[in-house]
Amino acid sequence: MPVRPQKPTTPARRQMSIADFSGLTKKRPEKSLTKGKQRISGRNNLGRVTVRHRGGGHKRLLRDIDFKQIDKLGIPGTVRAIEYDPNRSARIALIYYVDGEKRYILAPEELKVGDSIVCADRTKVKAGNRMRLEHIPLGFKIFNLELQLGRGGQIVRSAGSSATLVGFDDVYAIIQLPSGEMRKIRKECFASIGIVSNVDHHLITIGKAGRMRWLGRRPQVLGKSMNAVDHPHGGGEGHSPIGLKNPKTPWGKPALGVKTRKNRRQSNSLIIRRRIKKKSKK
Repeated sequence: MPVRPQKPTTPARRQMSIADFSGLTKKRPEKSLTKGKQRISGRNNLGRVTVRHRGGGHKRLLRDIDFKQIDKLGIPGTVRAIEYDPNRSARIALIYYVDGEKRYILAPEELKVGDSIVCADRTKVKAGNRMRLEHIPLGFKIFNLELQLGRGGQIVRSAGSSATLVGFDDVYAIIQLPSGEMRKIRKECFASIGIVSNVDHHLITIGKAGRMRWLGRRPQVLGKSMNAVDHPHGGGEGHSPIGLKNPKTPWGKPALGVKTRKNRRQSNSLIIRRRIKKKSKK
């Protein structure tokens, strides 16, 4: 879907752009597939803030997205609507299965109302269909990949993203992820064919701070602008440098460039090539 610029009626709207929703076919979500979403504003079960800069925002209904589709093996479905989901950047598709059940799935870019989709061990290679990696031809774009069989799609789910199946190695399929990382995934795992919808999402310009508040994001302040008691970077006269060799978090731990991956032993053996690091602009 293209991006629509706003008329410059105010300084904030001069650079603002929004997604063009003309391709959507339904404004109200399917009532049987939605439920209320409680806002926790970055707090844990004790009410303490564990994630900063969260809070407020517009109310949202939680759509029940089927990332697995395993219990619908071999049952074809028809796309009845392409809808907006406020909880994700991609669009979602409402599917009517021939057995009478309705479900939401992530919509690929080429999917249209009236198209037929199916999830099976092996099926026709077209956008929206879902099958095991071992039956997908090399070079095809895929999304909503499983990392563990039966767990459902966990990666490559954001707008405009896709991975590429580049080869096979014994019981593994070799996948090139959007970050450039090459890794092995079991051939029995499922993946959907195509590219995730709303490919122009990255071109949207927020335009003003208030729009971030609508999304539930509160303001952030640099540590070096704080007092010394509030942040390791704080203190000094005016907007001073941080005064440290290595940047730190508000709690004194190393930040920026520090490895934070957990459970490395299990996944390191499956990574063939690390993700491509973006070169910093000088």
